[in-house]
Amino acid sequence: MRIHERVLAQIEAGLTAGRWSIGERLPAERALAEELGVSRPSVREAIRILEAMGIVRTAVGSGPSAGATVIDRPAAGLGAAVRLHVASGALPVSDVVGTRVLLETGAVRDAAGRPADDAALGRARAHIEAMSEPGLDVAAFVEHDQDFHLELVRWGGNQLVEAILSGLRSAVASYVMTGASALAQWPRTAARLCAEHRAIVDAVAGHDAAAAERLMREHIEGFYREAGLGGR
Repeated sequence: MRIHERVLAQIEAGLTAGRWSIGERLPAERALAEELGVSRPSVREAIRILEAMGIVRTAVGSGPSAGATVIDRPAAGLGAAVRLHVASGALPVSDVVGTRVLLETGAVRDAAGRPADDAALGRARAHIEAMSEPGLDVAAFVEHDQDFHLELVRWGGNQLVEAILSGLRSAVASYVMTGASALAQWPRTAARLCAEHRAIVDAVAGHDAAAAERLMREHIEGFYREAGLGGR
């Protein structure tokens, strides 16, 4: 194990034990280095990794906000990790679609079981209306479509699911754009997708978990089949 990895392991142990809580600062770089018996560059490297993972936020200076503060933003680190793996081109479209089905059906089921959220409902419906604008280009449609789906995922309340799907955003946009360009009647498909979005939102707002789950599955898998992406 490299030294900075050992530092990460020791910091992880401290977080697990509750030594530092969200909003609290880690000890200064020099103090951590002395406590852990390692060099300051090793501590600095470990802190940079934690920042990239969304575990801490760093600030320079000597005031009360300086140093590394525990924040825990799972979407930042997990999303970045998933995006990098997607960018490598190793993940087939079928795997991306399958992951969406597993996670998003669960998310809308959970959302349907939660108390009414008028703000989330309003944002979801606003995205549907934006997607329904006549003459809207495909790129703008896809942007609103992704925001709509992530809104429902947030409504479900699982930050880990949100982080993973945020990381898949570019992969989803890529296959939807590819599929849309292959459809001779894209406006008709876009109208159908908007109708499906409305039905999903209505099911969630009506606390019909079974219907929300079924409609989301049919929505994601239906476009995949219609666009002929199964061979990709």
